[in-house]
Amino acid sequence: MAKVLFINPLVREEDVPRHVPYGIALLAAIAIEKGHLVQVYDANAWRKGDDVLKSVFEADDWDVIALGGITTAYGSIKHTVAIARSVCPNTTIMLGGGALTSIPREIMGFLPEVDVGVIGEAFLTFPELLEMVDRGSSDWSKIKGTICRSADGQMIISPARELLEDLDSLPFPAWDLFPLEEVYFPNSQVLFSEEGMLASRRLDINASYGCSLICRYCYHLGIAGDMRYVIDKDQNTQIEFDVPGSYSRTIRYHSPEYVVRLAKHAHDKYGVNFITFLDENLMTMDKFSGRTWMKEICRLWHENDLAPRPDDRPGAKEGTWRGVHWSGTSHATLCTKEILKTMRQAGCSHLVYGYESFAPHVMKTIGKGATPETNIRSFFWTLDAGIRPIPNQIIGFPNEDFLSIRQNMQAWGKLGIVVKPFYATPYPGSEWFSVYRDSIVKQYGSLEDYILDLGDATRITGVISHNFNAVELLGLREMMINFDYKRIDEYEAIWRRNHGIAEGAPSTLFSKPAKDKPQGSRVVISTPKTKRTDAGESLVSV
Repeated sequence: MAKVLFINPLVREEDVPRHVPYGIALLAAIAIEKGHLVQVYDANAWRKGDDVLKSVFEADDWDVIALGGITTAYGSIKHTVAIARSVCPNTTIMLGGGALTSIPREIMGFLPEVDVGVIGEAFLTFPELLEMVDRGSSDWSKIKGTICRSADGQMIISPARELLEDLDSLPFPAWDLFPLEEVYFPNSQVLFSEEGMLASRRLDINASYGCSLICRYCYHLGIAGDMRYVIDKDQNTQIEFDVPGSYSRTIRYHSPEYVVRLAKHAHDKYGVNFITFLDENLMTMDKFSGRTWMKEICRLWHENDLAPRPDDRPGAKEGTWRGVHWSGTSHATLCTKEILKTMRQAGCSHLVYGYESFAPHVMKTIGKGATPETNIRSFFWTLDAGIRPIPNQIIGFPNEDFLSIRQNMQAWGKLGIVVKPFYATPYPGSEWFSVYRDSIVKQYGSLEDYILDLGDATRITGVISHNFNAVELLGLREMMINFDYKRIDEYEAIWRRNHGIAEGAPSTLFSKPAKDKPQGSRVVISTPKTKRTDAGESLVSV
């Protein structure tokens, strides 16, 4: 059987490592189930530098070195595969994850060290690749969902890989292979709620894959049915994601029974007292289950003695609890008062809301379906339920203007909050990346330079705003969070003079797209065929 070394690349180096890489943990568990010999070097957790990385590559005769990660890990991936190839010239190097899936031809071109890439979901593809390694073959193009090179160096994209229908067939993540006690548990605290701040042993769970929304800044990693294989004018297969006017979604759920079994496993085996749900949008899953999925998870949370209560055992520290608190994501138009109260009673401490903006004209271009009114309503509903709402916002949308900036500040005043917005960042795979790609390359000189510069949107990278440049966005955000209306007014007068826009006219250079609501959208709901609950058929995902 193959000797497999997984490498988790560095990501968010400005922060401590907080999250076990869920995808790698699942693939490692799948490989172990198939009988392969698996090791993991978590470079993001250990951060020990190149000398240790080289010693890991030298530690055994690896048949496979496998990496994966999101686009912001690309710089670390590029550095890692170069070292891997120099130390292990005959080892097969495989790459997957969002970094590759978003633009596979380009990434394979940038990384000649990689032998084969996995496009989209790897649950079915990766085991087949390992089987081929066992047979001593390297005819990767025969395996669906891959990209590799022909003998003459041309890129070959094999036919599309279907998504896994029965998510409950997945094993539990191989958390044992990661430095939980040394790194991850000491960094358990999340500063979004009292319970999050007191968390001492936290792990993450992904309960579903997919989201019904068409947010134009978002990229679903090829796991939401939004990925298409198209033939270009040169008769080459290309990978295409959301494009204006054409959307599709496949939404898949773990059953509530699987979710709670996994949570109980984390609690019983590792002493976990806090779980973060990584799902794109828990409320999407709840709505498409007929409002049964989240309710059933909460019921089973109680039934399995996971609902948190004060720890009254002798010697227990003040403020600690028995059971498991948890957090996740929500959506302004999809949550209800009832489900929020039910979630709180089962231990939900905080929910992240992607409010993005409180300006109606900006919100219409995003594709999220929310309004300022639903944003504000959901905020107070969540507070009333006893859950902390965590609002995310973004500045620098294509039609961002002085009006939207003031409307955001006014909404903060109503809510009694201040939000430091992220910057609108067109990550590869998102609709706005495809729309603004030429402009981004022009800003950077090359696509790879842009990808190397990408971070978590807390600092500015590629600008897609029609009205403001990078310097203006940096300054305006600073004035926003200080409620400095005076200087914003002063700068708008300067901006209008510079652009020849009269006072009283709309403060925008943005041309409205022809279609705010593209036609032809469809959502496909995928349901497991073997799981049922008392509430009916269970549906099986930032």
